[in-house]
Order: sequence, then C-alpha cells, then structure tokens
Amino acid sequence: MQNIILTHQEIEHKIKRISYQIFETFVDEKEVIVAGISKSGFILAQKIAKELESISDLNVILCEVYINKQNPQEQITTSISSETYKNKALILVDDVLNSGTTLIYGVKHFLDVPLNKFKTAVLVDRNHKKYPVKADFKGLSLSTSLQEHIQVVFEDNNSYAYLS
Repeated sequence: MQNIILTHQEIEHKIKRISYQIFETFVDEKEVIVAGISKSGFILAQKIAKELESISDLNVILCEVYINKQNPQEQITTSISSETYKNKALILVDDVLNSGTTLIYGVKHFLDVPLNKFKTAVLVDRNHKKYPVKADFKGLSLSTSLQEHIQVVFEDNNSYAYLS
C-alpha cells in the first residue's frame, strides 16, 4: 500500500523554498557547489540548482556524488575534481534522510578538502538517525516507524513521495 506524502506540486514548492533558504545562507558567496548523491539525490540537486540559477546571481556548479549505499565505506567519487570545490561553498543533497548513513559518509568525503561553508539538504527527513547528522534544509520532516519506507519518484510532470 502506498500513502502519498508529497504531491508533484508540493515537491515543486519545497524545492523552491529550499532554494530560497540556500540563497539566503550563501548570499555572500559568488559560487556554490550543489552536490547530489547519485540517483534521486542528484535529480533533486539538479532541480535545486536550476531554481537557484533562476532566483539568484550565484554561479551554480552541479556535482554528482557516487556512494555505494549498501557499502558506504567504499571509495566515494564525484563528477568534478576536488580542486573545483576546494575553498568553495557546498550543499550536499539527498532525497531522503533515513538512518543518516549515506549522508554522513558523503559529509566525511567532503571534509578532506577545505570548504568555505558546508550545508546539507534533503527533501524528506525521517527522524530515524543512526549517526549524528542533520539536514540544514529539509522539505518535510516526518516521524515514521522503522518498518516504513519512504520513496521519492521523480518524473517530468508527476513527481511524488510515498510512504509504504
């Protein structure tokens, strides 16, 4: 059974709000890196980057972060070189913050390079964290049972998030 928790219109609204919050936080920066965790996190990052470009004069650089979600201790790679984001402002983006495992290993990867400012953004925060990681920007905060699962589906004109 699927219980829709975010409709397409609500997701679009949350992306716009998160983008404005990011712009307000990084207003003093000239350039910002939007790094999305591969697959759904990267799709969300693309949508945030597009919105940031339309509402601000920030130079937005998009980055895809490749993490093995089953074994996050494996080497993490990015679509851009570490020199590109060195001493820059960076936002790490994922679709759902479940246990925090993926996000904390993503954060750990970027800590190897000096950054001016570092924030995290998620569309849905489940409030079931194993690690001390938080989302600085979140679309929806939702307390669920450990047996429940949240899935975000990104389609051209019919994106949605559901609880199962």
